[in-house]
Amino acid sequence: MPGKKSRKKPVEEAKSAWEKGVLKPNLKKTPEWREQFITTSSKPVDRLYTQLNIPSFDYAQDLGFPGEPPFTRGVYPSMYRGRLWTMRMYSGFGTAEQTNERYQYLLNQGQTGLSVAFDLPTQIGYDSDHRMAAGEVGKCGVAIPSVEDMAILFHNIPLDKVSTSMTINAPASVLLAMYIAIAQRQGVNPKLLRGTIQNDILKEYVARGTYIYPPAPSMRLITDTFAYCREELPRWNTISISGYHIREAGSTAVQEVAFTFANGIAYVQAAIDAGLQVDEFAPRLSFFFGAHNDLFEEVAKFRAARRLWYKIMRDRFNAENPRSWLLRFHTQTAGCSLTAHQPENNIVRVTLQALAAVLGGTQSLHTNSMDEALALPTEKAATIALRTQQILAHESGVPNTIDPFAGSYFLETLTNDIEEGVMKYLDRIDKIGGVLRAIETGFIQREIHESAYRYQREIESNERVVVGVNQFTVSEEDRTIDYLRVDPAVEKAQIQKLKRLRQERDAMAVETALNRLHEMAEGSENLLPPILQAVEVRATLGEICDVFREIFGEYKPAQLF
Repeated sequence: MPGKKSRKKPVEEAKSAWEKGVLKPNLKKTPEWREQFITTSSKPVDRLYTQLNIPSFDYAQDLGFPGEPPFTRGVYPSMYRGRLWTMRMYSGFGTAEQTNERYQYLLNQGQTGLSVAFDLPTQIGYDSDHRMAAGEVGKCGVAIPSVEDMAILFHNIPLDKVSTSMTINAPASVLLAMYIAIAQRQGVNPKLLRGTIQNDILKEYVARGTYIYPPAPSMRLITDTFAYCREELPRWNTISISGYHIREAGSTAVQEVAFTFANGIAYVQAAIDAGLQVDEFAPRLSFFFGAHNDLFEEVAKFRAARRLWYKIMRDRFNAENPRSWLLRFHTQTAGCSLTAHQPENNIVRVTLQALAAVLGGTQSLHTNSMDEALALPTEKAATIALRTQQILAHESGVPNTIDPFAGSYFLETLTNDIEEGVMKYLDRIDKIGGVLRAIETGFIQREIHESAYRYQREIESNERVVVGVNQFTVSEEDRTIDYLRVDPAVEKAQIQKLKRLRQERDAMAVETALNRLHEMAEGSENLLPPILQAVEVRATLGEICDVFREIFGEYKPAQLF
């Protein structure tokens, strides 16, 4: 009757009636086109989500407001309405001169931060003329064996005006010292420098492989960097604790966050054990995650990670500074999702992944280029990838409101499930004896490998569709796509450059600096000052790393499989 309120059925009763009276007859006429619907992480997805899936949902406890605990909705009060995410394009190839040209181009195209890709020899502490570098110089990034190469890399780029991220781990302290040295050449006070070194060695042991030294001395270099930057580079992010490479190795979304946080816990504890107070260094910690194709799972992952890191820092480490509670992170779209088949399809994949990162509240974003399954990005492909971010920022409307999916039964369920899954893994790792013991026993490696195997098996059995690979293929693909080729002459040029450097520098000053570094590495003093001194007199990356190799040794992984 008009004007009379009808009694609402409890949701459970109403849902049951809908399933019997509406859904069931419809399914007979129109069966669902897949037996099971799953996320990218192979987790089943229910047909419909209601408030029954989040019966104990509490706004204040589970969501709160942006910029306030538990930070589910974002780490800053106005998020992108106040400042857009930093747009970084991960770039580096060939020589420092070639990469500098790419940086200048991207900055002119609207990129707002730099992200340096180093070649493999640089990543593992070898100079370009080392026998182990043969055939790899400049191939997967830029070769930077000396401070002179670093100076060329940032020629005509004012370091007090840009934020620079460097994907470097085992020799991170050396590359940071080079960056400080060229800033001083520019007349820039190091206290004004903004940026990040990845500096995350633990994930190298389980997922990426560009380690040099065993865990204990590697952790010393990391905590020395924390302590040095606390005083000398207060605006610098001293580590980017990386889940990206864990995910690229085949982990699920839950494993990506869990193993990243296990590493983060180890770094925080190591710094405390080294005598630092948690609130002295924790505000400069940052994180690095991947963004994959499953839009809702990825958004939920970022939200759950923020909420859980806040609890870890507050409850486990008794951090009191609110900035110590913040999970600030950079995101890169998923390189492992890109296909060499029909590479233009990758533009769509990257757009979805970038959307997930922005909806998830990232502070910084790199979008992969469509040709990266074939080679390093061409200028054209990198521009399209950058334009993807710019269109999201200025045309999509996505930055206009904060955390727009909040309150969705599906998204809040996913967020809770991911947080619960991460906590279970962290409990297991604690029971094993911590992340170093979990790495030594192969627990983390096996978990990642099993997930990677399951995912690949789903593709090969057609349970999972990859467009252009196992479905919607073309018989004769157009393989005329232009891709970047690094000239073999790059290696010869680098070798000649190093030869000239060694002839022109003050050999006695280099020997003195390396001897001092050797002496201090045998002791317990902070290693950043002698590294910086060695860099300033033009000791090379390989020479500095060889000092540490002699004292610390090299890491040899156990055979686990």
